[in-house]
Amino acid sequence: MHDVVIVGAGPVGLFLACELGLAGCSVLVLEREPDSRSPFKGRLLGMRGLSAASAEAFHRRGMLHQLRTASGVHDDPGADAEAHEPTALRGVGHFAGIRLDPDRVDVAALPYHLPGQARDGMPTYLEVVERVLAEQASRLGVEIRRGVTVSALTQHEESAVAHAGEHAYAARWVVGCDGGRSAVRGLAGFAFVGTEPQFTGYSMQATATDAEKLGSGINLTPTGMYLQMVAGHIAMVDFDGGAFDRSQQLTRDHLQAVLRRVSGTDVTLSEVRLASSFTDRAMQTTTYRRGRVLLAGDAAHIHSPLGGQGLNTGIGDAMNLGWKLAATVHGQAPDGLLDTYTRERHPIGAKVLDWSRAQVAIMRPDPHCQAIQGVMRDLIGTRDGATYMAERLSGVSIRYDLGSEHPLVGRSAPDLCLEDGTRLSDLMRDGRGVALDFSTDRCLRDAAKGWESRMRYAAGPAENDLGLGAVLVRPDGVVAWAGERTPEREAFEQAAVQWFGDPDS
Repeated sequence: MHDVVIVGAGPVGLFLACELGLAGCSVLVLEREPDSRSPFKGRLLGMRGLSAASAEAFHRRGMLHQLRTASGVHDDPGADAEAHEPTALRGVGHFAGIRLDPDRVDVAALPYHLPGQARDGMPTYLEVVERVLAEQASRLGVEIRRGVTVSALTQHEESAVAHAGEHAYAARWVVGCDGGRSAVRGLAGFAFVGTEPQFTGYSMQATATDAEKLGSGINLTPTGMYLQMVAGHIAMVDFDGGAFDRSQQLTRDHLQAVLRRVSGTDVTLSEVRLASSFTDRAMQTTTYRRGRVLLAGDAAHIHSPLGGQGLNTGIGDAMNLGWKLAATVHGQAPDGLLDTYTRERHPIGAKVLDWSRAQVAIMRPDPHCQAIQGVMRDLIGTRDGATYMAERLSGVSIRYDLGSEHPLVGRSAPDLCLEDGTRLSDLMRDGRGVALDFSTDRCLRDAAKGWESRMRYAAGPAENDLGLGAVLVRPDGVVAWAGERTPEREAFEQAAVQWFGDPDS
């Protein structure tokens, strides 16, 4: 019996597998597809944007440099890491096709924003993300079995079993990371609620004989939206109520008709090499756990792919769940720790669904919606509007309610740097929590020893301590407690017990 069986070897399932493997759990990943390679994951149709929050997650586990190199991203932000003041953002995306100008963002107003290796998002490809994660999972002893389709699921008091044909895979926990049409979600009886689609979207690898008739970049039109970011890759949105998605074959004639209607041109597609469709159906499970079965990523929430929100939200799910499930497996979790996964991540998923709905609403080919587009362009063009959008798109606005009034608690910790050059991200590579003590008398040193198997202790003056005396960071990088210039040992110990359980005997 494995500690955890994960169903789905996409980015979310593999990231979760790495987190569990890092914590010493025995993990088996089951994947329906027999081959990890797919043209839909490559350099055209598989293009995605990682948010700053996702880049931060990869950095904290020592995978960001490899991911950037494999993605062909060479403008390493590490050159800014030594700066004492935040520098301008390099790119933060769009809202409903309205591009955000990074030069208008007030970087100093972003909450607890410090220079560092992972301060910006980055472009990448699904095949690259999966390859980097699969290699890491292999190094950590995770087993991946491909060509396995889960068809049944049973739960017992101390275990759960995923069935695939004649084979049964038993584990103490099963996690469904098997996408928007999740088999695990249905088999385990999760309620899935939300709103029906407004459009059918298309993404294709195609050649247009008169491509100059199409505008480059993102184009909002009176009849929909289309984009052409790279030659040979065209995407478009047709507001048909989602009627066409997966209902008929994607022929060249149909794709050309939609493109002409949406673009308002008579462009001709001479060849379509690959195409897929999608919708903006926005649904979410009411809980992320039922007994010994949990969900993460698109298995727990689906929505429009505009802005690459699905990948980033899923990575956030995996980062939040991994250490909590591992602590539960090892019998080290305080009461109720695993239930905080739903409590913290469900509201984030709900906000992403509403963010998606808001974008779809103002993209509709309707005079009223297009009037709102104009208002949004004006707002995004202001310094305050651009800063608000940057907070939402980068993920830096995410804050969990952990019951503390301190404004840093519940947020992702900034990459604090000690004067000896040690950064918080360096201390998080092994997946443990971190206690940073900036006090002159190292007043938390003895207290932290009670949890030395579950957290690292580091002390010393910081280049920029943000007015703090100490900070306790969970394994997922979230601040669990923050102390003032003279930290209170009792308050630190209470927070440590709350998130890491009783001290070592």
